[in-house]
Amino acid sequence: MAKKKKDEIAQLSVALLDAMDAPVPVNPTCHISKSKYMAGVQCPKRQYLEVHHPELADSMDDGAMGRMQQGIEVGSLARRAFPGGVRVAADYKHLSNAIRDTRELLANSDVPSIFEAAFDHSGVLVRADVLTRNGAGFHLTEVKSSTKVKPEHTDDVSIQKYVMQGCGLQVRDTSVMHLSRQYVYDGALDVDRRSDYDISLLFATEELQPQSSGQMSRTLDEQFRMLAQPQPPDTATGDHCDTPYPCEFYDHCHPVWGDDDVRSLPIAGGKIEALRSSGITSIDRLPDMTALRERFHLTAKECKFAVGAKAKVVQIAPELAAELVALHYPLYFMDFETVFPALPLFAGLRPYDQLPIQWSVHILHEPGAELEHYEFLANDTNDPRREFITTLCAALGESGHIIVYNQTFESLRLKELAASLPEFAERIASIQRRLWDLLPIIRNHVYHPKFAGSYSIKNVLPALVPT
Repeated sequence: MAKKKKDEIAQLSVALLDAMDAPVPVNPTCHISKSKYMAGVQCPKRQYLEVHHPELADSMDDGAMGRMQQGIEVGSLARRAFPGGVRVAADYKHLSNAIRDTRELLANSDVPSIFEAAFDHSGVLVRADVLTRNGAGFHLTEVKSSTKVKPEHTDDVSIQKYVMQGCGLQVRDTSVMHLSRQYVYDGALDVDRRSDYDISLLFATEELQPQSSGQMSRTLDEQFRMLAQPQPPDTATGDHCDTPYPCEFYDHCHPVWGDDDVRSLPIAGGKIEALRSSGITSIDRLPDMTALRERFHLTAKECKFAVGAKAKVVQIAPELAAELVALHYPLYFMDFETVFPALPLFAGLRPYDQLPIQWSVHILHEPGAELEHYEFLANDTNDPRREFITTLCAALGESGHIIVYNQTFESLRLKELAASLPEFAERIASIQRRLWDLLPIIRNHVYHPKFAGSYSIKNVLPALVPT
């Protein structure tokens, strides 16, 4: 009894201190959603543009749409862990109805869990993935399609708890429910493919400590003051432009500079500004390598990019010839394509395991000969792995180098195929021994200004082999 009393006193003391520490928030001049709040935590300029100038956003590509759909599927599966739960309709045009329905469900003690509950407080609207009754209060569970808890998830649950408690709801506990990489799908097929996952193993749940209401009030105060300004904040670009989430205003904040503008160089932004402050605005006016290193502190790699851009020609090291002479014909130019769904599709796969679905092989039997092309593409809903490796082995023959770009990727996929189809292990090991990686050859011996500092094949190929 004494310990319980001490705990209650401690909780009351923390609450009082937190309340004293919390500033009075600015009267909001607009409404923001949880996603817009999160955008503001990542970058104030992103939040401002989302609220005031959404028309400047890049259009959503297929990858982003696929990730969104994947998140919806994961959220739907997670709800099965809460039997008897009731979902609030996702009517985004009539959110007042969702808020009203939420109040009614909260008042109904026969409803153990509520999905997509809607709350509006202090200019912020949130929808909670799962609210479960916990004594006199509720347990908030945020569902994520990731395989671990990430730092940004704290901001996510913090704003939800802040808004819900502002609406008078007692949120006792908060946690994140995410996919588990330990789960291995057994592949037991069902009429409804999604019904055969073992939900108790597919997901893991971790408790999360939200930020205090004082911290949240200060952050919201800063955000609403910024949003009330006539112009967006002058936020410099940097790693936050795509971390933790890709920004839909990336192109707006990263204009394409002219080929001779020093801002087009793939070097640190602070060093670019130092060059410009010294009157060096064009690549043609760059000093020699010694000055770049000693005066502007460019790294050896950055110097290579700068000097290459100034020379405006491809740089080829003489050692490249010796590397190429070592190749043994016939040469096989091989490339794989994979998918890595959040929810495993076939037996033996885990969430986000790479599933090979396509290979392409061009064969050059001798110098000057015409290329022969062979390929495989999975075109149905069956497990493609056996047919993938069977047809690949037939195309690769028994001798000759197999040229890939970034050997780690193809080699790992082959290793995974050997583990799932052990009868091919010996043949796969033979293929792996013949792999020859073109990426380090290019990185060590070739540079073109149009690489823009990247050795991705998407940059390298059009620079060296323009169409």
